[in-house]
Amino acid sequence: MILMWASFALLTLIALLFVMLPFLKKERVKTITHNANAELISIYEQRLVELQNDLENQRIDAQNYSESVIELKRRLLNELSPEKSLNSRGNNRIFALTGGAFVIALTGIFYSMTGNQQQISAWHDAMDNLAEYGERAVMQKGEPLSENELQAFALALRTKLSQTGDDEIAWMLLGRVAMSLNEFDMAQQSFDKALQMNPANMQVLISYSQVLLLEGSEASMTRAAGMLSKVLQEEPQNLDAISLLALIAYERKDWVQAKAAFEVLLASMDKADTRYNMIAQRISEIEQQQAQNVDVTKSAAIKVTVNVSTELKNKQPENGILFVFAKALNGSPMPIAVAKLNEYQFPITVELSDANSMVAGLNLSSAEDIVITARISNDDSVMPSSGELEGHSAALKRESTRQLQLQIDTLIP
Repeated sequence: MILMWASFALLTLIALLFVMLPFLKKERVKTITHNANAELISIYEQRLVELQNDLENQRIDAQNYSESVIELKRRLLNELSPEKSLNSRGNNRIFALTGGAFVIALTGIFYSMTGNQQQISAWHDAMDNLAEYGERAVMQKGEPLSENELQAFALALRTKLSQTGDDEIAWMLLGRVAMSLNEFDMAQQSFDKALQMNPANMQVLISYSQVLLLEGSEASMTRAAGMLSKVLQEEPQNLDAISLLALIAYERKDWVQAKAAFEVLLASMDKADTRYNMIAQRISEIEQQQAQNVDVTKSAAIKVTVNVSTELKNKQPENGILFVFAKALNGSPMPIAVAKLNEYQFPITVELSDANSMVAGLNLSSAEDIVITARISNDDSVMPSSGELEGHSAALKRESTRQLQLQIDTLIP
């Protein structure tokens, strides 16, 4: 701080010198006395008399006379000088002081409008209160930090890290403060720094998982789940990790894992805990959701009886694999329900439902119009190839279809 103000003072002094010095510098002017000018005039008059005599004696003609007189006058004018010397000082001190005052006033106004003196003062206050902020944030001493104090705490931590180098605890604290300020990018960067120094820091892994869970993307939740699994490998009873895994499973609608995690949390709590009823209610909601899913799965199930035509019975591939699958008539070409049988005997009945879904969210109950296909494949791939046998249904309304007779009657060339 002292260095900064010294620099300001030096720059102001240099500016004052540029403005005031020209006014204070005395000019040197050659002084010409009255006698010197009188001598020049006397010489001029004498030369005029000589020219007049030359003209009268016809030593020069009239034209030369006139030109000589003009040249003589020009020389006299060039050689004459002021009779008094100039004093350069006069009122120049006033001009110098006025210019200096103007520079100082302009500097003050410009700095007050564009300077960061308030931010600088706040920065020094933050550095002075760093230890107090740490105690209130980590040790829970005194009042919780306000938003402005959290901003100051983050500023002080960044300054400390820039001055002292990497510090695992400081990076972790900065990440948590950034979380409180909803600065999720800063929080992730801080936790990354802390994990680079200590990949096994369980507190950082849990806090990082919270940030990723708040971000909400599928990739972030997958990464958070991996971190939490690492924590539970080391600390199987870590309730913070279990609760976060429960939330991730709940967001993904993985009701089985979510219910199991919430039940572990509920068993570890006293009934007087304010969170007990909330978690019990969440478990009840999951059970209701599971029951609804069972009902939907049952209502969406279609029983498909598959047979092969007489002409193709002898053309079945050896060790063939039977695929029975449904596709949405309009939409993704990927099957929404697939049943695979390595051993079968015609006729055979296969049930397709949401349980046969290949991709989460893409299931039988998600389509209105469907087409069902049965194929005897040469390999494990559901994609058709030459020599395989298959049969297709017509377009079906999924809601009104419960049973279907399907015949394999086509040889794929």
